[in-house]
Order: sequence, then structure tokens, then C-alpha cells
Amino acid sequence: MTEIIRVLITDDHPVFRQGLKGLLQALGVDVVGEAENGPDAVRLAAELQPDVVVMDLHMPGGNGIEATRTITRTSPRIGVLVLTMFRDDDSVFAAMRAGARGYLLKESGAEEIARAVKAVAAGEAIYGPEIARRVLTYFTDMPDPKRAAFPELTDREREVLTLIAQGRSNSDIAGTLFLSQKTVRNHVSNIFMKLHVADRSQAIVVAREAGLGKSSRT
Repeated sequence: MTEIIRVLITDDHPVFRQGLKGLLQALGVDVVGEAENGPDAVRLAAELQPDVVVMDLHMPGGNGIEATRTITRTSPRIGVLVLTMFRDDDSVFAAMRAGARGYLLKESGAEEIARAVKAVAAGEAIYGPEIARRVLTYFTDMPDPKRAAFPELTDREREVLTLIAQGRSNSDIAGTLFLSQKTVRNHVSNIFMKLHVADRSQAIVVAREAGLGKSSRT
């Protein structure tokens, strides 16, 4: 026999809470409590120990991000499913960092909400289609921090700078990149000019602060 899922609903709109409660109860979910703000959710979660807290984010009297962070820290077994109208990246990633296992928009259908509650109760992470696309796009489009640090450099100049940051000499760099020493000297001069540094030691400091050369020999 499947164990009944116990849920605490947190939302500042009574009509929405009642509608969600009716939907979940019709699906066999046990709604053990309701909260209208973050602090109430934290208190009731500690008292009732539900399997899942369905959490709105922006509520008068205490937001859902802080409540999620507190609940997941003090009661790790409780899963938090965010159900909100906010679809912006700041809200999505703040909820993820706070420990939410799921993130759905309030426009989601009944079946999707029910599926998410069951998944979160089972310890899974689940996101609505639009939110999943946003997360995927964010990580796919995330720039290389090393490239972002020196957009003025060419790819070859960045390779040379990385080797400079590792403490390599011009002759060593030439051998590594199969270039003539004259070509390497030209690249080094261009790097110094573009980064506004006076010498090799300053270039090494700037490069290492940006994360270049740290994982290799120095």
C-alpha cells in the first residue's frame, strides 16, 4: 500500500490555498496544515513534519526563500516545492540555492502539480518545463570566466598568458605552442599593452587573479 504524502501549503492568498488543498486532497494527498507567510511555514513545518512544503515565494510578513532555507537546514527530510507566479532567474536560482527541490509556476496544470508533489516527496528534484529550459539555458550560455576576464585578448594571446601565469619562459612557451620565439615575444608585448601591465611579474599577478595558470606548475 502506498504511503500517503503529507503536505503543508504556504501561500498568502486564502482562495488559492483552498483551491490547491482541494486539488491535492482529491488526489489522495493529506494536507496537514496551511501557512500564510514564511515564519508560519517554518513553525508549522517543525511542528507537523510534513513530507512536502508547497511554498510561495513573495508573501507579506516573511518571504519563501528564507523559509525554504530554514526548513531545509533544520529538517533536511522535508522537501520544498516552490509554487509561484514569479519566473525570473533571480527567483528561480535563489530558491535553488535555498534548497528547494522543485519549482513550478502557478499556471501549471493539476496533473503537473500532483506529479511534482509526489516527486519531491520521493526525494527527486523537479522543475516545470519553462523553468527547466531557463536553467538549461543559463548553464549552457554561462561564459567561460577566463575568457570573460580578458575579452580583449585573442585565443592565442590567452594561451600565451596562461603559460606566463604558470611561470614559463618565452622559449618554453615557444616549444609548447610550436611557435618561434620572435612570435612569442610579439604576443607577450601585445598582452602587456592590452592588459596595461609593465612587466612579466605584473602579468602573472593579473592572470592568476583571473584564475589562469593555477592548476598547472608554477
